[in-house]
Amino acid sequence: MGRQLVIGIDLGTTSVKACAFQTDGHVIAEVEEMNKTEYPKQGYAEQDVEHIERSSVLALKRLIQEANIMEGELLAISFSAAMHSIVCINELGTPISPLLTWADGRSAEQVKALTDEERRHYYEITGTPVHPMTPFTKLLWMKETNYAPYLEATYFMSAKEYIIYKWFGKRMIDYAMASATGLFNPNTLQWEPTLLQLTNIISDQLSAIVEPTTILTELCSDVAIEVGISATVPFVIGSADGQLANLGSGAILPGEVAISVGTSGAIRQFTSSFQVSATQSTFCYSFSSDSFIVGGPTNNGGVVLQWAKDLLQYEGDFAAFISESEKSEIGSEGLVFLPYLNGERAPLWDQAAKGNFYGLSISHRREHLIRAVLEGITLNLYQIGNALEQSIGPASKVFVNGGLSRSPVWLQMLADIFNAEIYVSESHNGAAWGASWTALVALGYASSFEDIKNYTPMNEPVVPITENSEKYKAIFEKYISVQQVVAQLF
Repeated sequence: MGRQLVIGIDLGTTSVKACAFQTDGHVIAEVEEMNKTEYPKQGYAEQDVEHIERSSVLALKRLIQEANIMEGELLAISFSAAMHSIVCINELGTPISPLLTWADGRSAEQVKALTDEERRHYYEITGTPVHPMTPFTKLLWMKETNYAPYLEATYFMSAKEYIIYKWFGKRMIDYAMASATGLFNPNTLQWEPTLLQLTNIISDQLSAIVEPTTILTELCSDVAIEVGISATVPFVIGSADGQLANLGSGAILPGEVAISVGTSGAIRQFTSSFQVSATQSTFCYSFSSDSFIVGGPTNNGGVVLQWAKDLLQYEGDFAAFISESEKSEIGSEGLVFLPYLNGERAPLWDQAAKGNFYGLSISHRREHLIRAVLEGITLNLYQIGNALEQSIGPASKVFVNGGLSRSPVWLQMLADIFNAEIYVSESHNGAAWGASWTALVALGYASSFEDIKNYTPMNEPVVPITENSEKYKAIFEKYISVQQVVAQLF
């Protein structure tokens, strides 16, 4: 019997990744096509959605060629995608605005203008914190500023919806991506009329909401020819990258938490019920009609390390840059770093938040700054994890995925700060594997989502060092103290 392969295509902010997996979870090949983000004004973050579509075609084409995938070997292709993007589309199906990404903060004034009671009410309806990241608030900005593309738009889509529309001629969105818009009611499984009215749009301008296992057929022949596959290969709509990163790392049962750190970061846990936080510190997004994921996202993951690397003019690769931190003792000789370079979502939900080094002295060197940055990113995740624990209980197991999970130095720091064993799959492409497994479930090759645990090759867990964990308890208390004082100045 020949190979049986499935492809996950992950539409990220930084890049489009396409990964080919065997049905047992082992990676055959992976390729990446970079996406470019423009920052035309302070707080703006825009991309060209047509470039992302082209990147997706090229990534699939290269993958098919590099993995030498023959006709009959490919079972299916499925999508993962970054959340919270929005683009205006005209009646011809042509984009008439840039794609506003999750990082676009232009709607900060609209969020600020809402009362605390209004923000709480909308959060309790949708499970999505009211924040400039969401298409809901971006649409408020468009309406209130008479944004020309908004006034002319027939449809509003995410990057993933646009690609599906262009490739299959269908306007469809899965539950997770719908949930992330801030316009979806997980209790009714419909677009929320009160929020549509606030943004002055109608449900027909948004896509039909479907299960993540929905199968797409009849791929556009031009795309099929360019990619090098049959137009009859089934595609599955898949889900959002956060939900699929949990699924792909094996964190799917109660008490199993997944931490993802790529450009941004998040900590999440699946649950069978819709639940919101009294402090509005976590999100609750749908995955399917009867499952949800609770967690908190941070704006400041690998992007902060890239900033530090550029700032310090370090010319080596990322692995070497992170390894520099080992020259410093735990705690970076008293240096504390608040990593809010892009404002912050969880745990602060404050777009005005700013980064900060506290405790600099003449004895500090490059290695101390690097370690402080790594510790700041990780302590921020730990604080989000504490909020998650208060919402749905303690974690029994911690799984990690994303680009930073390739670093043994950071994995040990994470184990020490969380004082928990850290599990990492052999593949660092958890979202793509989660998308692929969703396709296998949709087409009947896998019996359930939970079975993925038997098909996710894992490395040996990283075990916390007790002495380090004790030190980090005191460091975390100092971190919170600095955060509380500095927050008054945002």
